[in-house]
Amino acid sequence: MNKAESLHQVLNHLKSSFIDKEEIIDLMGICLVARENLFLLGPPGTAKSALVRGLSDCISDGNNFEYLFTRFTEPNEIFGPFDIRKLKEGDLVTNTTGMLPEASMVFLDELFNANSAILNSLLMVLNERIFRRGRETKHIPALMFVGASNQLPEEEALDALLDRFLVRVICGNVDTAALEQVAKVGWKREQGTSESPQLASDDVRLLQKESKSVDLNAVRTEYLSIILELRNAGIKISDRKVVKLQSLIAASATLSGRGVAQISDLWVLRYVWDTEDQIEILSGIVDKHLEDINEENRHPQSEKGQKANPELLAKELDQLSDKWENDSTSTEEKVQLKDKLKLIQTRADWLDDIDKRSFLKEKIDALWQRMLEMV
Repeated sequence: MNKAESLHQVLNHLKSSFIDKEEIIDLMGICLVARENLFLLGPPGTAKSALVRGLSDCISDGNNFEYLFTRFTEPNEIFGPFDIRKLKEGDLVTNTTGMLPEASMVFLDELFNANSAILNSLLMVLNERIFRRGRETKHIPALMFVGASNQLPEEEALDALLDRFLVRVICGNVDTAALEQVAKVGWKREQGTSESPQLASDDVRLLQKESKSVDLNAVRTEYLSIILELRNAGIKISDRKVVKLQSLIAASATLSGRGVAQISDLWVLRYVWDTEDQIEILSGIVDKHLEDINEENRHPQSEKGQKANPELLAKELDQLSDKWENDSTSTEEKVQLKDKLKLIQTRADWLDDIDKRSFLKEKIDALWQRMLEMV
């Protein structure tokens, strides 16, 4: 069994242990192979920490570091205290035993409670995998970081923290119809009756190295086309992110048993949103490029387009209308608003509910009419 198949065993085990979390688990696999960070947005009690703990339990020689941030969290609680013996000798050396700098899997809950005392160190750790304190520098062996919060950052200073998490996904409560299954599987998990498949951390690192050799030439034109569409729709994709997102595409190919990327691997671009309002827009752009693609050995998530949410679409329409009517909206911004409206129109056409589709179509047509009148 090769390393990718071993990781699939781990992911399938997690899927059997957590109901309706397939999307998140597949993204955990992508981020693990790409060695990129994953952010989970959702309320307490939705298995965020349990998912990370479950994956960590499958890394045979790994250890998990998990911490719930508060406004009063101090650096010592995350990185470790100063070594008293060394301090007496005049050296500032951190005792990192059992702390973040030595963990293979790291889960940071309520991430945006991080205060200024630890923010700079945390940003460097997340971005460069380096812990620096005074003259002390340590390379972080973490295979992956997972951050979580029940809300997105409101302070501008924390935007940089969210930016360190390349992939973002909603982690919510399961549908009411699946509650019985959740109870049964959850109780089995509590009993600890099933054995977890194991994967060595060195094998994960070899997978990470293997993914870096994936040939992306066949998809680069399509990839950059999507990036331009995202930028035109007002979704911020920095040049740095343009480079880093390629690692997710390569990871999708690697987990699909291929050394060459194909168009279906671009599904990973659905998860680069900054706000919940962007989720539908992203899905509309990405899924449009995946339509009618007939490729073998596709990643399973590439075939699962995001269902349009009529409530979110209506909310986006109201926001677009308000911005269009606002006198301070520039000409360039109005061009972006038109692009967004085209995407919303496309997503609305996919709705199964005829009444909701008709209602949204009327709102969209009315907004188009107002836009045309003001040209």
